[in-house]
Amino acid sequence: MEPTRTETLARRNRRTAFGVGGVVLGMVGLAYASVPLYDLFCRATGYGGTVQVGGPAAPGADQAMPGRAVTVRFNANTAPGLPWRFAPGQGPMPLRLGDEGVAFYQASNTGATAVTGVATYNVTPANVGKYFHKTACFCFEEQTLEPGQRVDMPLTFWLDPQMAKDPATRDIHTITISYSFFRSLDDADRNGALANAGAHVGAASRATQ
Repeated sequence: MEPTRTETLARRNRRTAFGVGGVVLGMVGLAYASVPLYDLFCRATGYGGTVQVGGPAAPGADQAMPGRAVTVRFNANTAPGLPWRFAPGQGPMPLRLGDEGVAFYQASNTGATAVTGVATYNVTPANVGKYFHKTACFCFEEQTLEPGQRVDMPLTFWLDPQMAKDPATRDIHTITISYSFFRSLDDADRNGALANAGAHVGAASRATQ
């Protein structure tokens, strides 16, 4: 006996619902996995204003242009689900090309339990990324804060004087470095954020570690 029109529509609706549900669960899993994936992608491609990490110390102000300075602004973002207050510890900073700058970000845990977060970063305009060198920072390293704990996170950096000679960057006088903190994948899994989204998402996320 062939199915009726109503039965056929019901089957199609069930298939559609399962498909949409799978996409939603997959997106939740990817949200928690995005930090390590972002790290690998940006390190491989230099995409989106990814700056240079480590390397040589600041060379000192360029003697050919000793007064050439850029204003560095600091931005902070916290992902939903991470119970932290996260903000820059200072306002805009003038910095001569070649000189080393030191800045701080401040984070505090407003939750009732210990929480582990991890930060990504980028600079804008994106084309100055290759000239922005960080000699020390807290990016891509897990940070665990106890309830009520507050910490200062240091950042040391310098700007390559070559940016003043590059036609694409020589007229740039203001740079913004942005940090975004996310709950770490392991922490979200431990605290049930992944499990509450569905057993499939939790299992899939653990399989990617």
